Amino acid sequence: MERSTHGDDPQQRELLRVCRIGRAQGLKGEVTVRITTDEPGRRFSPGASLFTRDGSREYTVESARTFKDRWIVRFEGIGNRDAAEALNGIELYGEADDPEEMAQEDAWYPRDLIGLEARLANDNRLGLPGDKVLGTVVDVIDGPAQSLLKLRLAGDLVTRDEATDNDTPATALVPFVDPIVPDIDLARGTLTIDPPGGLIPGLA
Repeated sequence: MERSTHGDDPQQRELLRVCRIGRAQGLKGEVTVRITTDEPGRRFSPGASLFTRDGSREYTVESARTFKDRWIVRFEGIGNRDAAEALNGIELYGEADDPEEMAQEDAWYPRDLIGLEARLANDNRLGLPGDKVLGTVVDVIDGPAQSLLKLRLAGDLVTRDEATDNDTPATALVPFVDPIVPDIDLARGTLTIDPPGGLIPGLA
């Protein structure tokens, strides 16, 4: 997600890009939106506020619905097709959630996870010494069942064949579920992984 803030005031809440408004839908002021959020149901709930990038204009959701995998939204004060067409191309942002509250709920933005150092969990199911560095999170991928963490593996886990291919760093995909990723510590910049056998290449 793209980030911004309300104007130039550093005390203002951080904004995350939610959508880009597209064409008008029908005659009653609805618009199609191209979403850039993984929480469209919450971001487009009636009464939710969205903002332009600089925070100078606020749009309040009056109603929203889906049709053939598209979101169609009507904002308060936009009551006809002409007004809806005038919104085409505007990008809207929503306020980021409080990081401490998200941590208490075990909720994370992908951007918070990228760059974290992955370490082997203590008392892991493989019976190996804990706290070994496994690699670094370089991406978060949405999968059909759950999100996946893409790890760039630590050098001592890279096989000889992989090490000869300098253009393709060795990586592994780790299901982002509690049994495999039990702990995240943003303050330390680390997360722990308790992998089943065969998940992390080169891990004995």
